[in-house]
Amino acid sequence: MLNRAQKQEQVESIRDKFKRATSVYLADYRGIDVPAAQALRSRIRQEGGGEYEYQVSKNTLLKRASEDTSAAEIAEHFQGPTAIAFSFGDPVGLAKILDEFARDNEPFELKAGLLDGKPVTPAEIGQLAKLPPLDSLRGKLIGLIQAPATKLARLVGEPGAGLARLVAARRDKLESEGTS
Repeated sequence: MLNRAQKQEQVESIRDKFKRATSVYLADYRGIDVPAAQALRSRIRQEGGGEYEYQVSKNTLLKRASEDTSAAEIAEHFQGPTAIAFSFGDPVGLAKILDEFARDNEPFELKAGLLDGKPVTPAEIGQLAKLPPLDSLRGKLIGLIQAPATKLARLVGEPGAGLARLVAARRDKLESEGTS
């Protein structure tokens, strides 16, 4: 049993996480056996590289910690057994892990979440989980930005290159006629 000071310390720690997190996901873990829960924790630690955290907290502590933060918008979901997962970086990776775990372990159920301070539903978390990782999206975006510049450079250089090929072909033709 936690004393008052320990509870206050835990509330402050969770409040800090709510403020720093890029995404927060809530889940009902009722019915999950210990080995499955340990496997989930291990995967989150392994794939998160310190960017993800997963914990089980009392709902009263979560409600207190959510006061004066964007997490207050999902406080209605702090009911029943609540596991909370924080992402301090790429929100997609953690959503993928939780969504996959929920599909493979039927009693585990996503309740709600926050993405950049805005509430999201379990269906939206599932859609988020289908997105490519953030680094992949950044690469595609850079490719899209660079593509027009590359095409423009090719178009600008093409008339000169075409003229050079025409002159070279003409020269080759004249040289072959002169030697015959």
